[in-house]
Amino acid sequence: MADPKGFLTTGRRNPPRRPVELRLRDWREVYEDFGRDALEAQAGRCMNCGIPFCHRGCPLGNLIPEWNDLVWRQNWADAIEQLHATNNFPEFTGTLCPAPCEAACVLAINDDAVTIKQVEIEIIDRAWEEGWVTPQPPVVRTGKKVAVVGSGPAGLAAAQQLTRIGHDVVVYERADRIGGLLRYGIPEFKMAKHRLDRRLEQMRAEGTELRAGVDVGMDLTAEELRTDFDAVVLAGGATAWRDLPVPGRELAGIYQAMEYLPPSNRVQEGDLPASPIDAGGKHVVIIGGGDTGADCLGTAHRQGAASVTQLEILPTPPEHRPATQPWPTYPMIYRVSSAHEEGGERLFSVSTQQFLGDANGRVRGLRLVGVVFEGGTFIPVPDSEQDLPCDLVLLAMGFVGPEKGKLLDELGVEYDQRGNVARDASFMTSVPGVFVAGDMGRGQSLIVWAIAEGRSAAAGVDRYLTGRDVLPAPIAPTDRALA
Repeated sequence: MADPKGFLTTGRRNPPRRPVELRLRDWREVYEDFGRDALEAQAGRCMNCGIPFCHRGCPLGNLIPEWNDLVWRQNWADAIEQLHATNNFPEFTGTLCPAPCEAACVLAINDDAVTIKQVEIEIIDRAWEEGWVTPQPPVVRTGKKVAVVGSGPAGLAAAQQLTRIGHDVVVYERADRIGGLLRYGIPEFKMAKHRLDRRLEQMRAEGTELRAGVDVGMDLTAEELRTDFDAVVLAGGATAWRDLPVPGRELAGIYQAMEYLPPSNRVQEGDLPASPIDAGGKHVVIIGGGDTGADCLGTAHRQGAASVTQLEILPTPPEHRPATQPWPTYPMIYRVSSAHEEGGERLFSVSTQQFLGDANGRVRGLRLVGVVFEGGTFIPVPDSEQDLPCDLVLLAMGFVGPEKGKLLDELGVEYDQRGNVARDASFMTSVPGVFVAGDMGRGQSLIVWAIAEGRSAAAGVDRYLTGRDVLPAPIAPTDRALA
């Protein structure tokens, strides 16, 4: 194990965030350098439990006690090998994952959990600095061709796994750059895009072909896809957003989060001088209290919003783990993201009844009502209506599943009861040779689940094509225990 007394002598320390007044002036990541000595001490808090529940907390099955021990012993080169053994892209999870592994840490039963996520990102950052992350091209070629539709974390993980064992893999992305939501949905301050770009360079060097600007189903038909490739992996995500069909929805100034965030990211890419949807000087209301809402919040702050209010229909979460969500489950508690630190107001237990417009057809406010959850539904609280002035509304209420477009129709895949693409234990859909991974088959979920599903689907594809059993499959499609 790491330091035998570390969990007794060393308290948890989180990496410092840059001062709010400084980070609002730029789009850089919010965290300051942590320091390797401090990080090694934090890794030493790991108890190397006889039954490490952090393994179960992580859908990838990351070997957390192993690389904590290696970091504490300053054996960083071996630590990245252990980390890469289960996770293709630890820099993505190290910045974006909410760390269900920490909620499952045994130390967290009666103390603060080990800073697992911070150890993870420090390992991979040092590995890149030292040149330990290199291309791993295949030794032999199978002659089999695989198409991956979608270049988010699930698609990229599946593609890298399949390329490395000898298949010819082409990744298709309908946007003009590879990366899916990693590229245009995640703000720069949350994950700098150089983290994505250097991984893509590694994948190209390994032999994966990345084709952006191709809308599969339109530019490339389903029939052409099936004819040209021996197998197909669908990894297009759950991009059908949830709307709010209340009176006034047609007013100008009301946008979906995924209409708002991509142009801002394009500004950081140098494509646009300014976003066409800019919060500068505006009173902004964000409907939805999840991660996407927080991304909108941090973006609006950096654009210079006059005020920002974030609405959530659920009640204020408790400060500590409730009895109904016992360890090692991931608890729904009150969390403060870096964006929440930067300002704005959060309102809980409220529901939007109507958008209010001005004479020019633009939104000028919305009407709220307090709600309580009873009998499986939200009940309005009498005499609780209030009008909230605003001139920009952002809908961040999640996604309802994959887009049911021409590609899925022509492939003829079946759907499960939740409207996602159905698949069997090998991640194959109802159409032989067509597989699905990530949110398109699972529904909206975490990035760590997407990578795990991409790896598992790759294992299913390889077995289908060759009969081999050489790739790890971290999860089964029915494993929703930590969703």
